[in-house]
Amino acid sequence: MLPAKTDFEAVFRTLVSADVRFIVIGGVAAILHGTARITYDVDVVYARDRENIRKVVAAFKPFAPYLRGVQKGLPFVWDERTVLSGLNFTLETTIGDVDLLGEVIGGGTYANLLPQSEDALAFGFPCRVVCLEKLIQLKRAAGRPKDLEPIAELQVLLEERRKQDPC
Repeated sequence: MLPAKTDFEAVFRTLVSADVRFIVIGGVAAILHGTARITYDVDVVYARDRENIRKVVAAFKPFAPYLRGVQKGLPFVWDERTVLSGLNFTLETTIGDVDLLGEVIGGGTYANLLPQSEDALAFGFPCRVVCLEKLIQLKRAAGRPKDLEPIAELQVLLEERRKQDPC
């Protein structure tokens, strides 16, 4: 079940309609793979080429992106220069919390993760989601209690899939 804080449908509509190249990881990926978890944000690894960065910036600009957890009023400009100068952005927007990750521990970049992702449908929108086995690896690598907690459930899902399709 997903809480109302983030409009997940709007986030995916924004990414897909802007033709952003991204891979879903984190809690939403776990849900897409079948867990019964709650998540409050959308975590994606995005391609870091200039064209894709341009698309990411344009896509989220209308939603007043600001760094999550940072004191309000501190200067923050959401533009191509900022994204090129940074890597990972945990944002709050008017459509909810979005983590735009240029690189992720245990998985690397968009290009590294692409072969370990698969097609999915998220809230009615086509996207790429990290494969279940890689998602488990990412959760372990993150090492935070909130990441370690769902590993047992994800592992059961992986074992069930292997029984159904042993190839």
